Amino acid sequence: MTELVSRTFRKDEKLCSQKLMGELFLSGNSFLSYPLRIVWKIFGELPSESPAQAGFSVPKKLFKHAVDRNILKRRMRESFRLHKSELYDQLRQSDKRLALMFVYIAKEELPYAKIEPAIVKAIEKIKKS
Repeated sequence: MTELVSRTFRKDEKLCSQKLMGELFLSGNSFLSYPLRIVWKIFGELPSESPAQAGFSVPKKLFKHAVDRNILKRRMRESFRLHKSELYDQLRQSDKRLALMFVYIAKEELPYAKIEPAIVKAIEKIKKS
């Protein structure tokens, strides 16, 4: 029986720890799901009760204006929020904790319709691993 996962994106689901991010980028696994690069790592314990913590990044080098970076991060967060339940169910069943970071790599601003399939594909790939 699958557990009902809230469709919100709460504070304890956000990847905020600098230490955790550093460890994630140093020794995490990564793959591309255009227009995103996903870096993820399974941890024994996370500082939250959530089965996964996610972070979203858009490089300042590619998008100089903060409004452009913010809208892209908002699109990524929204897509993750809607599709995280399958990942959370599997993580709870296997009793694992996951930290993941979505990094936007495209040079142009893409619509939500292009970002959402990349997030869904990334979640499926992480579930298989």
